[in-house]
Amino acid sequence: MSSLGLSDWQLEFGGVVLGHNTRIPVAEIEGLGLAEVRGEAVPQPGADGVWPAPDWYGTRTLRIDCGIKTPGDPVAAGRLLGDLLRAADTASVRTVGGALMGLRIKWPGAPVRVLYGRMRKLDPVWAEAAHGWIPLDVEFLVTDPRFYSDTEQQASLRLAWLSGGGFTAPVKAPIRVTDGVDADDRPGWVFNAGDAPAHPVLTVHGPCASPTIRHVSSGQVLTLPSLDLAAGQWVEIDTRPGRMTVLRDNGGSAAGALTTASRMDEFVLPPGRSEIRWAATDPTSSARLTVRWRDAHIALYDKDPKTR
Repeated sequence: MSSLGLSDWQLEFGGVVLGHNTRIPVAEIEGLGLAEVRGEAVPQPGADGVWPAPDWYGTRTLRIDCGIKTPGDPVAAGRLLGDLLRAADTASVRTVGGALMGLRIKWPGAPVRVLYGRMRKLDPVWAEAAHGWIPLDVEFLVTDPRFYSDTEQQASLRLAWLSGGGFTAPVKAPIRVTDGVDADDRPGWVFNAGDAPAHPVLTVHGPCASPTIRHVSSGQVLTLPSLDLAAGQWVEIDTRPGRMTVLRDNGGSAAGALTTASRMDEFVLPPGRSEIRWAATDPTSSARLTVRWRDAHIALYDKDPKTR
């Protein structure tokens, strides 16, 4: 994700900043409200009214009315348009199923939020290009309805000493062993500071075999009983919407190692603090699980703390 700083009323896509105090001012933006809803209202036989089926969010389309404005400098305008076109044409996203781009947004009084999707329309109007003015009709298709934090969070979890085959010499005093009853003694706490469930990316680093990853409060479990990783090898379980992949460090799929009872779509981090535990066979006590996530939000703005 880009590290470019954004000011109020600005957006960033592929390294190009749009909006207030830029050379691409934005007149209007649509699509920041409720995402498209997929659901049906089924008529009730022999009765008034309808029965509402479950509603699921679909896509949202951001329509951005903007223009490149470089008075008297048509060359600069053309180069800016080229920058946008190259960003939209990123082959590693455009030609790969499930790959997404980030659109970063900064509104007054809110932190930078990120929407994920793909550029679907970038249509310039050339009538005034000679004067350095190129109006643009832009559409960005958002495949995930949630807003995400600009910064990715990460936790690294080692196996509990009881599952690692004992202590590894040399052992240095003082030795502290806990029974895990006190929550603060356990290392697997993660915190989603948003108000919507976040989908983590889980990476198991060898050497280990038959890893099992559990979200304690929900009871959701991801189990890979046939997986055997040597030192330096790893497997990444990506639970994010539109991804849902299990990949080895060499790029090959390890989805076949995941049991059919393992529900990647339901393995989420709810708002607030939750606990991740994992187990595996590891005689060296050097295996690690890394958990990466972005805090997930329903809207651009957080709830007013005065009303919580």
